[in-house]
Amino acid sequence: MFGLLTAMGCHPGPVVGGPKLPVGGTIAGIVSTDTKAAISGRKVTAINTQTGTRYDATTGANGGYTIKVPEGTYRLEVELQPGETVAKQPAETHINKSDLDPRRDFVIANRH
Repeated sequence: MFGLLTAMGCHPGPVVGGPKLPVGGTIAGIVSTDTKAAISGRKVTAINTQTGTRYDATTGANGGYTIKVPEGTYRLEVELQPGETVAKQPAETHINKSDLDPRRDFVIANRH
């Protein structure tokens, strides 16, 4: 049995009989400060407005993020640090089959 599990774990082909992921699209954007500086390492969450299902991504060095989601309508949220507020947030995003919704950007401001 151990040999069979090891062989299955190394198989490069498709998984047969596994859960089928629903076809959807991609939400992408950039998180930056109000001075246009990219913010890396921030969690961005797409929340399905009907089911409440959450999909997360973390921003890269350029502040960019990409989240693959099933079809549906999503509310987007960004993780804030103490003293920060959201100056600009994307509107709800509707994803159809194979959509790419870029420019779902956030701008974060520091309270002074």
